[in-house]
Amino acid sequence: MKYALIIHENPANHSRRNSPEAAAYWAGWIAYGKALTDAGVMTGGAGLQGPETATTVRLSTNGHKVQDGPHASSKEILGGFYLIDVPDLDAALKWAARVPAPEGVVEVRPLLQM
Repeated sequence: MKYALIIHENPANHSRRNSPEAAAYWAGWIAYGKALTDAGVMTGGAGLQGPETATTVRLSTNGHKVQDGPHASSKEILGGFYLIDVPDLDAALKWAARVPAPEGVVEVRPLLQM
């Protein structure tokens, strides 16, 4: 089964990307990506630029509206995602538990098979 691990980080942790602590921040993510790759479950993924770079298209039956900024009201920042191919949801949840984002949320969702 293919799953997306969608990572929502605490803003304070997310800001470490460009701080004096950046090396320690990125070391955790590099190690996690290597663990996924070494286990043969990584199929893709990417980090995302900060929410200030987001543009949202809000859809409705009356058309659409384009606005600056992320679409959801949330205390966490959507930081990135991994695409993994594992046997089942239990395996995906084990990988999600290893994401190196303290005080964040990892949404685990199966990919739509089309």
